[in-house]
Amino acid sequence: MTVLIVEDDAVHRAFLRDVLVGTLPDCRLIEAADGVAGEALAREHESMNVVVDLQMPRRTGVEMAKTLWRERPATAIMFWSNYADEAYVRGVSRIVPEGAAYGYVLKSASEERLALALKSVFLEGQCVIDREIRSVQQKSADRSGSFTDVEYEILVDLALGLTDRLIAERRGISLRSVQNRLAQIYDKLGVYETEAGSDVFNLRMRAVTLAGLRKLLNRNSLEQAEAELAAWLAASPRASGGRR
Repeated sequence: MTVLIVEDDAVHRAFLRDVLVGTLPDCRLIEAADGVAGEALAREHESMNVVVDLQMPRRTGVEMAKTLWRERPATAIMFWSNYADEAYVRGVSRIVPEGAAYGYVLKSASEERLALALKSVFLEGQCVIDREIRSVQQKSADRSGSFTDVEYEILVDLALGLTDRLIAERRGISLRSVQNRLAQIYDKLGVYETEAGSDVFNLRMRAVTLAGLRKLLNRNSLEQAEAELAAWLAASPRASGGRR
């Protein structure tokens, strides 16, 4: 078995190496310090087992995993991260292929917990999600203010500065539908909940601020969204012609 470690921090990379050697003594390890190098090594060695940090320079763990799963959906990927923000949890959930073996373990987890997760994902083909991550998923699903996938996409488009009309074009829905969903987003974020009244705020900017405070958006998720938007604009003559 070949296991690819993709981690930009040398200390964390060494720790992963030690845990993997102790847990899977017969495995062959290869290592990369960022997602770009990780993708290249994964292709070169045809590695089907990957441990990857979520936030790295040049290319994030989510971006790298998305590419690997598009090319080889059977790849087993363990996300190992400091972050349990809803933005990261949604980012991972959106890209996992049906039936894929994957894990999401926090770096605060014990060595024993990490070892058990590695065995479960790489040897048994199971899905292993840290309790804290499950809690974020559950809270997002249970609370009345949770966002549907479409609402979350529109929230991201809002943060990118898109007009209502361009959001409708990009998401393939009507302008009225976008405006209705924006009202729902404002309500769920509590944009209107102020003693001074909603007319004090620019509603769009207030929504983005509250989404950031709630950890629905972060720099990592917005950088990925910006790259996806640039690709969409380049491929969409109507969108490009409609920009002002």
